[in-house]
Amino acid sequence: MNPTKTLTDMSRWQQYYALTKPKVLQLIVFCAFIGMVLAVPGLPTLAELQRMVIACLGIWLVAGAAAAFNCLVEKTIDANMKRTAWRPTARGELSDWQALGFSAVLCGIGSMILYWWVNPLTMWLTFATFVGYAVIYTLVLKPLTPQNIVIGGASGAMPPVLGWAALTNHVGPEALLLFLIIFVWTPPHFWALSLYRVEDYRKAGLPMLPVTHGNRFTRLQILLYTVLLFAACLLPFAYGMSSWLYLAAAVVLSAGFFAYAWALWGAYSEALARKTFRFSLVHLSVLFAALLLDHYLF
Repeated sequence: MNPTKTLTDMSRWQQYYALTKPKVLQLIVFCAFIGMVLAVPGLPTLAELQRMVIACLGIWLVAGAAAAFNCLVEKTIDANMKRTAWRPTARGELSDWQALGFSAVLCGIGSMILYWWVNPLTMWLTFATFVGYAVIYTLVLKPLTPQNIVIGGASGAMPPVLGWAALTNHVGPEALLLFLIIFVWTPPHFWALSLYRVEDYRKAGLPMLPVTHGNRFTRLQILLYTVLLFAACLLPFAYGMSSWLYLAAAVVLSAGFFAYAWALWGAYSEALARKTFRFSLVHLSVLFAALLLDHYLF
């Protein structure tokens, strides 16, 4: 959704759709899909393809419900931040009951789809992810601790685990390796954003790391986490779930993320923080795409 487009120009359905944070949903479903593909040796059967489509739909619905609930809970915070002030709940274009009802409907439908047409394990893991993000992270961690994104990152790292469970009805070590990569990737990704949005967070009263510990400390944490991320990204190759194609992509992408973090640590600028944030999105997307290609080519 384009923030420059005024909400009065949106239809009611577009306003509801905006609550689901579509760009975030795309990455969530993509990572879940990679988990599904990697769980199946070789090419999937028609039945497995059907299950993948159904599982992606169910995960999309529940993740959209969590995003909508987040928009409802944080409507006052969103209204005080330039990045989010355009959201329908922040502008009062959708009432609390409309947002809550929309979230409940999406969560209910998505959960039923996952329970009946995928498997109960995937439904419960997805619902736990909803609770982790919408309740534990949004209501408890985010307003209370600067480590909110570290602890709460567990919910954001769940998509490949959900995908794996959808196709196998269990959680294997391979899925946990993918979880670890996203879990370690989340803090430097989000802290790069918070560096150049620090005044928004300060105005909103949120204890984000740049607000509580300052710019320089946050840049150091970004650098240290990119080192951890580099190591985590090598684990799929070390475990034997990928080959040299993935390894090459992981080394190049992780070295690139580290280079951005090193430059940011050496000399801060808002432009560099923005570039670091954007590259973090490229890093995760291309890394998982490399896993997909590696799975089918080798």
